[in-house]
Amino acid sequence: MRELKPWLELILKRPGRLVVGGFLILATLLSGIALLAVSGWFLTKTALVGLLLAAGVAATINLYVPGGAIRFFAVSRTVFRYLERVYNHDTVLRLLTDIRVNLFSRLSRATRVRRGELSGAQWLSRLTSDVDALDTLYLRLIAPTALAGLVTVLVLVLAAILFDVGTAVLVGLLLVIALAVATVGVYLRTWQLAARQSDRQEELRTAVIEHIEGFSELTAAGRTGKHAAWLMRQAHQVTSEQAKTDTRVGWHLAGTHLLVNLSAVLALWAGFALFQAGTLSGPVLVLLPIALLGLAEVYAMLPDAFGKLGATIASAARLNRDCRKEERQAVNEKQGLPPETALLADNIAVKHAGYAPLFTRFNLEIEDGKRIGILGHSGSGKSSLADVLAGLLPVAQGSLARRDCVYLTQKTVLFEDTLRANLLLGSPEASETELWSMLEQMELAERFATEPDQLDTWLGSAGSRLSGGEARRVALARVLLNPAPLVILDEPFTGLDAETRSRIAKRMESLLEGKTVVSLAHGSDALPGTDRVIYLSG
Repeated sequence: MRELKPWLELILKRPGRLVVGGFLILATLLSGIALLAVSGWFLTKTALVGLLLAAGVAATINLYVPGGAIRFFAVSRTVFRYLERVYNHDTVLRLLTDIRVNLFSRLSRATRVRRGELSGAQWLSRLTSDVDALDTLYLRLIAPTALAGLVTVLVLVLAAILFDVGTAVLVGLLLVIALAVATVGVYLRTWQLAARQSDRQEELRTAVIEHIEGFSELTAAGRTGKHAAWLMRQAHQVTSEQAKTDTRVGWHLAGTHLLVNLSAVLALWAGFALFQAGTLSGPVLVLLPIALLGLAEVYAMLPDAFGKLGATIASAARLNRDCRKEERQAVNEKQGLPPETALLADNIAVKHAGYAPLFTRFNLEIEDGKRIGILGHSGSGKSSLADVLAGLLPVAQGSLARRDCVYLTQKTVLFEDTLRANLLLGSPEASETELWSMLEQMELAERFATEPDQLDTWLGSAGSRLSGGEARRVALARVLLNPAPLVILDEPFTGLDAETRSRIAKRMESLLEGKTVVSLAHGSDALPGTDRVIYLSG
């Protein structure tokens, strides 16, 4: 259960909404139970009055008060049910937002090495199914369990008032056993199955995605049919375990209903004894058993939720393990950075986990406002060095200090959003005039001025509506909009022809004025203006 602690703490940061949501669920449940109880009382009272009148005995009944109560509880149950659904689903969406923001915050603090330990399919599973397992934790597990206990106590108080304490104790014993069977019993019988099934579902999901991604290779190797058959066997195993879990949950649900029905029978039997003793009227006698039968609706929500608790805990464990907070290496001007120095790398080594160092004993000191070019052939470690200088890859040895920086990675990354949204990531406060000015510098203003939506043009998945050169210039514009004093550019002109590259490089002289620039490329013609050039060998 400790795996759920950080997520429960996150959920409980909205106590007001949880209390209001719980109240709406409680009001719905109590209205339903009251509707059953009052209806049972009214029908019994009406039948007895009818029998008395048929026997020639004078008898009266107030039709208006119980009739009004029945209509009131019928309407209140509908209203509270509607409000509860709307309000609590809104709460769940807010909790989902909290969980995702917390999750992405953790990921932003993790190094690229940490994020690279899982495949894309596995991260997809983390960000979808594992998060979904947590966002309904309140609505599916916490609130129903707490309210089932509260409603049970209220019904037992009613039993003690209308019947006697002895009846309330016996009924309470059966209800406590029923509650334990629906919660703890289900969890103990299913948690291992559910946790294992959660892991296997992730493995199967990953395998299916890899099958789709590698379909052409499998076809070329003649392995498509065999791999598909293997996937079907894995899917059959997952569904078999799901059926086993559902069977156990079903038996516990049946046992819970049996115990609730036994408590109603017990209340009816005790009520007859009190009725014969003259201490209880016939209509009141049926009120408690019917109210107890109404508890079946409350308890019916619990077995399925606790049957999935093992999978929820497994999801939380995976998120805690793979998305744990991991502060990147401290790299700022307050830690060992001399005056008027933008970046200081002292005897650093660059390496990836599990591999030999790309290079060691690398030293670099850059004064404020200077522009350094770093050249090297493919595989020499330029991009890895850029990752280290930007703080995305930890330094294997030595120390690194630098000012705040903005980083253009070798791979062009655009989000499936509008041009405006992509540019504002670089400078959220930038005005529309500043955005158009930067697009003009990147020779993109005319391209988007002709679009119907202009700055609000949708760029498509990963900028798919743009050519490679256009996408690169959008990414470069986003970086140049950022006010950070240190700019790191890895192959800034990828996809640009020589003439366009030359024109933009000249414009960048003024755009980067006063900033410190580190540019990395495979050749000098792919660098903007520099004060000096460093050559990497290897």
